[in-house]
Amino acid sequence: MLGQNNQKGNRRGKMSKSSKSERRLYPRLQQELPLKVIANGYDFATQTQNISCVGAYCHISKYVPPFTKVMITVSLPASKNSKNKTNNVECKGVIVRTEDEAKGGYNIAIFFNGIQESPRRKITEYINQILPESTLA
Repeated sequence: MLGQNNQKGNRRGKMSKSSKSERRLYPRLQQELPLKVIANGYDFATQTQNISCVGAYCHISKYVPPFTKVMITVSLPASKNSKNKTNNVECKGVIVRTEDEAKGGYNIAIFFNGIQESPRRKITEYINQILPESTLA
């Protein structure tokens, strides 16, 4: 019992320590990638401001409230070995945050709650190609 409490205490210590720094489990890439968002009957053609294998942050022109379900298509540059110029990744998501932008429009944070393993792996592989190894540790 005492060993379990110590383990929990250690985990809490790590969590509180990491809460001061980066808390994300997956690396997030600051990159503009073509993004299509379909929400409430609207199609938004936009670009990511940042992306990870579990979500994206972007700008849209109309207000869409948090908890709205969306369909996403992200266009990733194809790998050097591919004949295609882009590699489209499609998934379902939900808007988890909507922020009014002073310059007009809205910034939204999307959580990919309906992404299969293959598309998630494609995003992860792309991010790992771009980010320096030191930031992945």
